[in-house]
Amino acid sequence: MRTPTSELPAPPNDGEFTDVPEYLQELIDVASYLTAIERETLLRAWRVGAAAHVGQTRKSGEPYITHPVAVATILAELGLDIETLVAAILHDTIEDTPVTRVEIAAQFGESVAEIVEGLTKLDKLKFRDRQEAAAESFRKMMLAMSRDLRVILIKLADRLHNMRTLGAQSSEARARIARETLEIYAPIAQRLGMNLMKAELQDLGFRALHPWRYAAISDHIRQQPVVRREAIVQVEAQLAHRLASEGLAHTLVGRVKSPFSIYTKMRAEQKTVEQVLDVFGFRIIVESVRDCYYALGLVHSVFKPLDGRFRDFVAIPKANGYQSLHTVLFGPYGAPIEVQIRTHDMDRVAEQGVAAHWAYKIGGESNTPLNRANAWISSMVESERTSESSIEFLENVKVDLYPDEVYVFTPKGKILSLPRNATALDFAYVVHTDVGNQAVTSRIDGKLAPLRTKLSSGQTVEIVTAKSASPSTQWLEFVVTAKARSAIRQQLKQLEHEDAVRLGHRMIERAFQSIGIGFDKVSETRLNRWLADNRYPRLESMLEDVALGKRVASRVAGELLADEGRAADRRRRGSPQEALAALAADHITLNGSEGGVVSFAQCCMPIPGDSIMGYQSAERGIVVHQIECANVPEFLRHPERCISMAWDEHVVGEYTARIHVVTDNKPGVLAQIASAIAQGESNIANVDYLERDARTATIRFLVEVKDTNHLAELIRRMRRLEAVHHAERE
Repeated sequence: MRTPTSELPAPPNDGEFTDVPEYLQELIDVASYLTAIERETLLRAWRVGAAAHVGQTRKSGEPYITHPVAVATILAELGLDIETLVAAILHDTIEDTPVTRVEIAAQFGESVAEIVEGLTKLDKLKFRDRQEAAAESFRKMMLAMSRDLRVILIKLADRLHNMRTLGAQSSEARARIARETLEIYAPIAQRLGMNLMKAELQDLGFRALHPWRYAAISDHIRQQPVVRREAIVQVEAQLAHRLASEGLAHTLVGRVKSPFSIYTKMRAEQKTVEQVLDVFGFRIIVESVRDCYYALGLVHSVFKPLDGRFRDFVAIPKANGYQSLHTVLFGPYGAPIEVQIRTHDMDRVAEQGVAAHWAYKIGGESNTPLNRANAWISSMVESERTSESSIEFLENVKVDLYPDEVYVFTPKGKILSLPRNATALDFAYVVHTDVGNQAVTSRIDGKLAPLRTKLSSGQTVEIVTAKSASPSTQWLEFVVTAKARSAIRQQLKQLEHEDAVRLGHRMIERAFQSIGIGFDKVSETRLNRWLADNRYPRLESMLEDVALGKRVASRVAGELLADEGRAADRRRRGSPQEALAALAADHITLNGSEGGVVSFAQCCMPIPGDSIMGYQSAERGIVVHQIECANVPEFLRHPERCISMAWDEHVVGEYTARIHVVTDNKPGVLAQIASAIAQGESNIANVDYLERDARTATIRFLVEVKDTNHLAELIRRMRRLEAVHHAERE
């Protein structure tokens, strides 16, 4: 039975705490930065938590309340606010005790209650397996994080204390918890910039998962040869002397690699433990950004830098807000010297990440760790909305938790960071979802490149878009960011259902007319039976599939009217010339409002005024081509997928066309042509130099036009320019 809160001793009035357990006294000592009133609130939270968990013990045999207090102590070491500490003490009460959310809100406020509720696990739900249960719990945690980032800080501290006390668990549970820590929680801590917590989680997880490897590496660290220790002292002395002689205020500390970092480096670089340990590491902490670069010059004057090993994370911070200068020097003993140079503020952010926001009240600049973390969480929530299952969502998040970044530039010089192996299409979705959805190709360092091209740091990337473009299922095969994957899936699902149904109906009508029977002649009984046999809940679903190319209209008509379907078979067996003539007999008109159901081929770029036909593609729905397109003869081998099309009299929108121009190769010509295009009330989608020599240049323009008359007017304007030798549609 639970001990009533009222039976516990009342908190003292003077803010001093006596006669409290040792584990609670440790929390009070660490949380000395709180005000007297806040410390009284902390004690009150402990009383409520202790009463709620009375009689409950951990597997180690300790009273359960020692765990949430230890979690609060970890957070107090990071300088977190009183609401976070109270929520940490009470974080298991709603889940494991009779205490309710309403009671917590009444005593400690709505904010604390919301954090505690966000931490409550889904114990009452039933899942098919442990993997699904873990994924759903993680999904809920991410959603709770989006409401209040302190949820994840408590969750990380909770996991850290559980890892510190993992010995009481069974060997199977230790391995499972350790693997989850290394795969999920340590990367989250890193993504939030909390490197101290990340490092401890990694080492504890490594020790639990591979105890023998951990012990062997730890022994090597402790048993470093005397000559190595003396070498470290000599290097440190030379660096310190040079910095001090220039009067630069600094702190110089040696960096010791953790067992996990040594292990991962051994595996990644195929090195022995002796080779990995044979690297000296130092950190120099200075007062200002200017001092960072000054110190860099000084250390380079003491030891020569290794070529290609300098990284400037001050000018270009990592995605989690980390800033520092990294350089590798050639040491006097043949071993590399790794040096990090940063300011005191950068050092706090590097160690505490988002937690530094509460401890040091870091401002609201857009590049603070807190704002970066919120932006990342927002992108994860967007991914959650479009994920079909918790397991899929967890896999999406894992991709973003291992961001060995590349840094690329937009055409305007803005720097964007992307994960390793990111493609030009990933870049497009980072710029804006609409840019990704309408991407056609890319220009990397001024050269055309496919959207699947992997990016490298330092490249300038530009995305060529077209309003008529839409995502393809093949894109999912090469994008790596969760945002791109989610946006593509969402767009593929939302190919404007109403437009698809309307177009599908027109296509079915045309298929029946080609047989000589109206669609309305099909009996309702026959139609409903066919829909049921093909597992369609309603007619609209079948019509949508027809428009998207998943069903061929003529085959549907043939199945609904088996006898008349034989006539359609005879038509399909005709020659390509007969098929082309049949296409002209009746057609579907396009007015520009078809949305993503209809796309326009990049091979011939049809525009209003062209003679056109459609081809049903299972991936892209209906793709419109010019009748004169070189690919049409191949399409006519499958006449059941060919659709007669024409432009409506009142077609709307702008369409992309290519113009091939030969000009004098001299300054100012490109500006003259651009001005002519602007005066012709058109926009330039892209410009590409195909050939250039001393006298002439061949240029391809992608322009947006209303119809063939508009395009002809643009070409006439170009031809009037003295520098233009030739201009024609490509």
